[in-house]
Amino acid sequence: MSETVSITTLSGDADFSAYLAKPAGKPKAAILVIQEIFGVNAGIRRKCDKWAEEGYLAVAPDLFFRMEPNLELDPDIEPEFNKALELFGKYDAEDGVRDIEATIKWIRKEAGVEKVGCVGYCLGGKLAYMTATRTDVDASVGYYGVMIDQMIGEAKAIANPLMLHIPTEDHFVDKTAQKAMHDGLDGHDKVTLHDYEGLDHGFATEHGKRRDEEGAQLADRRTWEFFALNLG
Repeated sequence: MSETVSITTLSGDADFSAYLAKPAGKPKAAILVIQEIFGVNAGIRRKCDKWAEEGYLAVAPDLFFRMEPNLELDPDIEPEFNKALELFGKYDAEDGVRDIEATIKWIRKEAGVEKVGCVGYCLGGKLAYMTATRTDVDASVGYYGVMIDQMIGEAKAIANPLMLHIPTEDHFVDKTAQKAMHDGLDGHDKVTLHDYEGLDHGFATEHGKRRDEEGAQLADRRTWEFFALNLG
């Protein structure tokens, strides 16, 4: 069962929508699904639905609402992909992590689910890392997060488990950036990094040309086991 809910920003001066997928029974925990640069599209909604099928409450906030509310873009359509890149260039990740924190608070207070994990993709992978360093989220997962190498200094603030999925041929995260992530995070007792040899950015998308079935299933299984362990 799914619906659209409204969440108030931390400052209280605006509201944004979120896609909410509910499990059949009492949620075992909540998963906050953080969008790519393409908005809360069919793929992100499907991620939420799958978590609900596993017994979790799943919430995907509309993080681009300040620029274009209810945005849905298809990465396989070139003009839409280019529009997404343009919006990404204008997006303030500081706003994003605050909106994620507001969503965490909403889940705990309004939905009544105390344990909250987050999982993000692309831009959402970066935001999942920031959520791990700046909020009290219980567990975080980032898929092909961009620009994390520029934020390694924040790793000392990670207090709860974080997992990152890193495709080795990510054309948005080069080998130098990948090495910086490993150098800065491999020794952290709360962080687990998984490399995916030969895979590119977007390999775990639900729909479209970017998906690699074997890689997606492996990463998703690891994520499922990670949340089962850390949100139980």
